[in-house]
Amino acid sequence: MALPDRLARKLDALPDKPGVYLWKGAGGDTLYVGKAKSLRARVPSYFGPDGGATPERAALVGQIADLETIIVPSEAQALLLENNLIKEHKPRFNIRLTDDKSYPRIAVTLGEPFPRVLVVRRVAMSGARFFGPYTDVATLRQTLRIIRRIFTVRSCHWDLPRDAPARPCLDYHIERCRAPCVGYQSEADYRRMIDDVVLFLEGKTVDVRIRLRERMQQASQQLDFERAAQVRDALKWLDQLEQPQAVELIGRGDADAVGLARDGDDVCGVVLRVRDGKLIARDHWFLENAEHETEGAILAVFLVRCYLPLEVRAKRVLLPFSPDDLDSLAELAPAVDWHVPQRGSDAKLAELADQNARYLLDGLKIESFDIDERSADPVFALGRDLGLAAVPRAFVCIDISTNQGRDTVGSLVWFEAGRPKKAEYRRFRIRGAPQDDFAAVHEVVTRYLTRRRAEGKPLPDLMVIDGGKGQLGAALDAARGAGLEQLPIVSLAKREEEIYQPGQGEPLRLSRRSPSLKLLQRARDEAHRFAVTYSRQRRSRRTITSELLAIPGIGPGRRRALLERFGSLAGVKTATPAEIAALPGFSTKLAERILDRLHAGV
Repeated sequence: MALPDRLARKLDALPDKPGVYLWKGAGGDTLYVGKAKSLRARVPSYFGPDGGATPERAALVGQIADLETIIVPSEAQALLLENNLIKEHKPRFNIRLTDDKSYPRIAVTLGEPFPRVLVVRRVAMSGARFFGPYTDVATLRQTLRIIRRIFTVRSCHWDLPRDAPARPCLDYHIERCRAPCVGYQSEADYRRMIDDVVLFLEGKTVDVRIRLRERMQQASQQLDFERAAQVRDALKWLDQLEQPQAVELIGRGDADAVGLARDGDDVCGVVLRVRDGKLIARDHWFLENAEHETEGAILAVFLVRCYLPLEVRAKRVLLPFSPDDLDSLAELAPAVDWHVPQRGSDAKLAELADQNARYLLDGLKIESFDIDERSADPVFALGRDLGLAAVPRAFVCIDISTNQGRDTVGSLVWFEAGRPKKAEYRRFRIRGAPQDDFAAVHEVVTRYLTRRRAEGKPLPDLMVIDGGKGQLGAALDAARGAGLEQLPIVSLAKREEEIYQPGQGEPLRLSRRSPSLKLLQRARDEAHRFAVTYSRQRRSRRTITSELLAIPGIGPGRRRALLERFGSLAGVKTATPAEIAALPGFSTKLAERILDRLHAGV
């Protein structure tokens, strides 16, 4: 395409430095904000052969009228600046939060002589300590109720001690406050109580319990039995609080587990907060406009835009996979240990975060169906639009995933009454030609239908294949080979969302607002997610196994011992020779050999 002279001159003068670029429209509005390790290498690629690789990219390039660039010292600072500019300009072509409002936080006004505990939406109070943000208002309210019940934090707005009332308020008489306003509680004693509030908000309830017990014993020794009884009641509340919520996950220590789920254009990110080995909170955010972004890019955006701004973070963060720009993230948050666990309790925690993200995104997608009492139920609408003889109350969707011709897998997800039924999900390791998509579909359909009949289990009312005419033909041939040629089978081609049916020359094109199409898209995206997850697991397992088994003296038994002890290949690399030698069957010499070969890139 022909470029305006002014824009062409700007492209020719781009420096070979990291920075941020802003594509502008004819009216001066910001269309897209991006970052680059090298502006000279990245920015002109928008007008190259792959500039219109996706409909969104083609639409962006067609509207570009001007360019603005900002040079920064490092790629990490470019990542941070990109996030700030996206928040400021809200470009239409960037991944964005679906709800970019200021979430409420809990503020402890530590800059005051007698601090208060407040709910705020902006981090603009000097000297205050902030906790949150809380994406779930119910969790925020429950936390405040617990604080007010356990601790005697003042709820008044007096500027103590400069401005104070003449007598205590009702909170003092109902034992919700010890009246520091009139001198009934000293500043030092009030401060000790606030320290306990901060520990509680950090999730360190064990420390709070120890301090409360010491205070109860001290009050008892001083014959202040009324105060001792108040502290005893606070301890009982802590016990009641922990009994239903103490979920032991990682033994000991603090961690934040990040989970991510995507479904077409929509993404849900989750952060599970674990403190002292207990799950204490879950936060989540929804993003949109991410259909053509890679998983690594989406995770990087989520971490920069949602996780790093959190006031309280654990030093150890568990990720579902490695994000893009991991080096830049490490530079932005040098105190954080970004970890992608492969097995053990950390891997289970990361999987739990992913499950939470999937559950929340499923709920969002179900609620987003444009269906009311006057509209057709999506399951009935699907049967009608496809011309099926029976309503597809139970249908399956099959997808094939590969990684450059390796780790080819198949996935099958089961939907019943329009909802996913996880117990019926199946995954397949492809045994035939790894790079033949048609053969992989044929193999999955054959194996599934054959085993289903052999086990005497009911067959689905409909089978959906992710793909076009070729994939549909392979599935029909497999069904005929299994003696089930009457089973309804269709395929859904992603590019134009066309539905191919047996015996139909032209594909079926449904309205983008059609409940039938939305249901098929949701099943297709879920099958793709399930397949990609399995393929990634196999790739990770293969990489770990090959690197360790390539070391002389390491067989399957020792490999298993290393991974069970250190959790992943990265954990083995960061271990000391003494830690490895302490394992049964290992010596110091062997430990040194293992680390030498791993660090040398074996």
